[in-house]
Amino acid sequence: MLKAGIVGLPNVGKSTLFNAVTRTRKAEAANYPFCTIDPNVGIVTVPDARLEVLKNIAKTQITIPAAIEFVDIAGLVKGASAGEGLGNKFLTHIREVDAIVQVVRCFEDADIHHVAGTIDPIRDIETITTELVLSDLETVKKRLGSVAKDAKRGDKVAAAEEAVLKKLEPHLNEGKPALLVELTPEEKVISRGFFLLTDKPTIFATNVKETDLATADTNPFVMKVREYAKTHHSCETVVISAQIESDLIDLAPEEAKEFLKELGVQESGVGALIRGTYHLLGLRTYFTAGEKEVRAWTIHAGDTAPKAAGVIHSDFERGFIKAETVAYDALVNCGSVAAARDKGLYRMEGKEYVVKDGDVLLFKFNV
Repeated sequence: MLKAGIVGLPNVGKSTLFNAVTRTRKAEAANYPFCTIDPNVGIVTVPDARLEVLKNIAKTQITIPAAIEFVDIAGLVKGASAGEGLGNKFLTHIREVDAIVQVVRCFEDADIHHVAGTIDPIRDIETITTELVLSDLETVKKRLGSVAKDAKRGDKVAAAEEAVLKKLEPHLNEGKPALLVELTPEEKVISRGFFLLTDKPTIFATNVKETDLATADTNPFVMKVREYAKTHHSCETVVISAQIESDLIDLAPEEAKEFLKELGVQESGVGALIRGTYHLLGLRTYFTAGEKEVRAWTIHAGDTAPKAAGVIHSDFERGFIKAETVAYDALVNCGSVAAARDKGLYRMEGKEYVVKDGDVLLFKFNV
């Protein structure tokens, strides 16, 4: 299962957010730096309104959503790349995740300590980016030193690595994330082998106060983060209120809806964050639907039908014959599989078919 790491400076709401997305109180959330030392890990279900619709069509009572893993990582401070605070531990834990959710504090509160003494989300983002870039720069320089001799001797693999490293080094020297370096698809494959921290896809979670959630689009802190994230990281920003999300843990679904309605918002920010992270990881969903259950299955974007079948069981992939396929929207518009078949919207697809997000599939196989 792919992992998303929740990172940020101390006291920005990381552990509170982790508790909210995992619907637990597993992580200690306290008003002092480094209350998280060892990372907390939790499995998170991906909210998907399509499951409920398919449940009604399939006439079943059971739905099983897709899931991803979230990791709550210790707060970082300036100098982490040189071992300050819990720097070395922090960087090691980030290296082990597949994507980064960076929590940024976008609220004033004199009762909650900020390590820098003032609220400045752009400064906070740059502090973390700088430490990750410095760590990556050290990795790149070490790797360059180790491949240089082999590249000189004519080793093609070493030469290819050296060429990519020489593109990365000046870019990192300018303080820019490795993810933004212009590389060919082949060079990107090589770059992934260096496991650089700033090569991981990132999403920003702007943490606002309960009273600011409904008007977050006009919050000056949020506006600055959105613009900065788009310009300097080419990534998405989601608004959350970690404290509200934490309060929702103990409420029944209907009570939670009513609570959010009173605050002037339709949906919990955590739902948008989980879905955004799921797509950030390059994951997509297909469904199986029958009287027994409706289930969301996780695949990677671009996976073919046999690969998708293998997610259910390796025998399905090995003995794949065909996939009976109907698009979610087409099935919903028809109201039933039988009606979709009558209209010619239910298709047979072979081994080359690339599964699309929302496809409803039934596999035929023979082992």
